[in-house]
Amino acid sequence: MKVLISVLAIALSGATFAAEKSAHAHNDKPLHGGQVVEVNDMDFELVSTAEAIALYVRDHGKPVSLLGATAKLTMLSGSEKTELTLTAGADGKLQASQTKKLAAGTKVVAVVSVPGRKATNVRFVAK
Repeated sequence: MKVLISVLAIALSGATFAAEKSAHAHNDKPLHGGQVVEVNDMDFELVSTAEAIALYVRDHGKPVSLLGATAKLTMLSGSEKTELTLTAGADGKLQASQTKKLAAGTKVVAVVSVPGRKATNVRFVAK
């Protein structure tokens, strides 16, 4: 009988742990066709096209208010280094114009500053 009670207790504690883990899980899937990285419980999605580069910021799946936010991108491709400043757009993303899409293998470091939160460093490698 004691063995049965012990087995039931272990099974129930495992189910509780699984439920707690799924409640705190992040959705790391891209919502805008970019690449997602999680840092400090926030999701950052980098999207690069020939016309623009954008960074979407989510906190537990919900968009973060980017009013007054900025991001500085440093892009390293071989020996070439490019810096770009992103500013808040009207549609909930940090963005800047560019003339070409990021090449595969380009390393991107974003320093994101959102009012009321500490600055965050986010690293990407373009695909």
